[in-house]
Amino acid sequence: MHAALDIFRALGDPTRLRIIHLLRAMELAVGEIAQVVGQSQPRVSRHVRILAEAGLVERRKEGNWVFLRLGRDLSVTPFLGLFDQLQPSEGEALWQAADLARLTAVRADRARAAESYFAEHAEEWDAIRSLHVAEADVEAAMTALLASAPIGHLLDIGTGTGRIIELFGDKARQVTALDRSPDMLRLARAKLPQDAGDKYALLLGDFLDLPLEAGAADTVVLHQVLHYAQAPEAVIAEAARATSVHGRVLIADFAAHEREELRVRDQHARLGFSDEQIELWFAAAGLALERVETLPGQELTVKLWLGRRGDAPALRQEGRISA
Repeated sequence: MHAALDIFRALGDPTRLRIIHLLRAMELAVGEIAQVVGQSQPRVSRHVRILAEAGLVERRKEGNWVFLRLGRDLSVTPFLGLFDQLQPSEGEALWQAADLARLTAVRADRARAAESYFAEHAEEWDAIRSLHVAEADVEAAMTALLASAPIGHLLDIGTGTGRIIELFGDKARQVTALDRSPDMLRLARAKLPQDAGDKYALLLGDFLDLPLEAGAADTVVLHQVLHYAQAPEAVIAEAARATSVHGRVLIADFAAHEREELRVRDQHARLGFSDEQIELWFAAAGLALERVETLPGQELTVKLWLGRRGDAPALRQEGRISA
């Protein structure tokens, strides 16, 4: 009874209701919520503390930022489910729509900053990557992970300078490479083989709105892309949507770290990821986490997460998913 009273008290405030609605859209930083609701960060932090104490919100510290998501405890999920059942009044629907519009604007500002960075550093991008990790080791590990099955239709999300095309294009039946920077696509096109024909499609687009039908790709690769996403779980869900049944999604990115300067200097939205985060997001998207590889570096550790669309319990029973 006390837990239920705490939950109802926590929800009994308009700002806290707005925060819950925003977190139903995506995982957010405290500062982003403050921008959307038009309140100071300390005030929003106080509201978040009340929601967290009631179990409605979970906090995750990442460098100097704190990210929030809806609580996952079984004791609070029925209360959060009420939001799907209640029809908002006309006034409530208006402020919900206004908040989501402001959230879109916040994300657009960050996307523009990232695009500006990409355009400025397009020619140097391969060199910048090499400063973080030994790319030859990463590429060898990726090649080994994908060697167990045909590449089929390869979807390279965030192709950058086209290195993934170089690595796997000749093994693929068809290649779709996507980037939101025209400068990057220009560099990637320069790396296509002379006899490319119509096998390769290089498209300007966004990783949250892939220009492919559901199940069109057999192998999806996100190479050092996910840390630029404001909503990584949404990117993974969209990648899974485009993946065929029993198709694979391979993510190469950084393990969780505390190099805060990468957020400001290099426009990283996220400071790496944990295995638990990726496995949760994979599961929500209908992917089973099949393999995890860890490649320690001097400053940053690179992780490879391989997911497969299919029956997760069956895969575990066969022993194909590492614990």
